[in-house]
Amino acid sequence: MDVRILGGLSVCENGVSITPTAAAPRQVLALLAASADQVVPATVLMAELWPSGGPRGARAELHAHITGLRALIAAALHDGDRRAGEGRTSDGRTGEGRTADGRTAETVLAAQSGGYRLDTGGGSHDVGRFERAAGAGYRAMEAGDLSRAALRLGEALALWRGEPYEGVAAGPRLRAETARLAASRMSVLDQWVEAQLGLGKHAEMVPELATLVARHPVNEALHAQFMVALLRSGRTEDALDVYQRLCGALLVDGDREPSARLRRLYRSLLTVRDGARPPRVPAQAPGVWARTPRLVPAFAGASFAGAPV
Repeated sequence: MDVRILGGLSVCENGVSITPTAAAPRQVLALLAASADQVVPATVLMAELWPSGGPRGARAELHAHITGLRALIAAALHDGDRRAGEGRTSDGRTGEGRTADGRTAETVLAAQSGGYRLDTGGGSHDVGRFERAAGAGYRAMEAGDLSRAALRLGEALALWRGEPYEGVAAGPRLRAETARLAASRMSVLDQWVEAQLGLGKHAEMVPELATLVARHPVNEALHAQFMVALLRSGRTEDALDVYQRLCGALLVDGDREPSARLRRLYRSLLTVRDGARPPRVPAQAPGVWARTPRLVPAFAGASFAGAPV
């Protein structure tokens, strides 16, 4: 079975889609896919479908959705066998489709311990692939291997095709899972950018970060990384403009101010900018240039929320 969640929901068995178009069974399949190879209690499925309480006969309605999903699975198993040239037939009843290894609709979507379990048969699950690649990237970051970290974290991000469970009606469980995946994606994105900046790819990251801050206008970590990339590309004034735009977005978002750490980064940028300007002649000593000490940026060697500077 191939399960794809990081974008529109797509579940295939034997290369055939078993993703229903109707909203309720699609939502049931999404929750089963979120906990693939684990039992999801029927009570959890019903709470997802009817957060305010199920109607009379809710359990029978849930069972009808399960039966419909099994019919799709049986058809996929049969179609997969037919395309494989095995010559098996089905009388169209749920469970008659069967693979060479004995998989049936009732074993793929099994009733167990007061709930249901979607058995992927060791197939592909994009969330699992994402988490494995992300884990490898994090370990590489800890080991100081920035090249490998950038590669594996980039692989994790490339698995995303859109918003998780896009097009699926979401109850409390799916909303929580969507929020968890979104937060995980942002964490991976932060570390990927850090790795790229650590490899000295500041100029190359400027267009990417410009897109990211436009997409996430109040994300301070991304703005800090963008400011650093601009600074290291010799664009200090542009970096200061990024800070000012963030201040405006935070004000609109909830009358907020940038964090103390980001304000320190801003002051350091001002120091860099002012240190690069020609010294002014003191009014009390015409014709005598004021001495300007060598300035060391206060943020040298520090970092902000994953942004190497």
